Amino acid sequence: MSETKSALWIAHVSVTDDEAYGRYAAAATSIIAKHGGVFLARASRYQQFEGKDRARNVVARFPSFEAAVSCYNSPEYQEIAKIAKAAADRDLVVVEES
Repeated sequence: MSETKSALWIAHVSVTDDEAYGRYAAAATSIIAKHGGVFLARASRYQQFEGKDRARNVVARFPSFEAAVSCYNSPEYQEIAKIAKAAADRDLVVVEES
């Protein structure tokens, strides 16, 4: 029997509208938790070594790659993602842990 691998949801964000992004973050917290996601880092201290610097970095762990992708694609997340897209420039990736 193969073991299910967890996955990381990694976002690098430059917020352009603090108030709107705050509304997004508050709503996203419960949706991510509903899909089994747990925040490991959220706007924590960081050091940029390469690539584009974005002041807010978020990492959440999900129980599986499928759970992370399902969360992102869920209708309730997609509804609030509109707020995030209007209030920030961001890169978001899901990576399966090894």
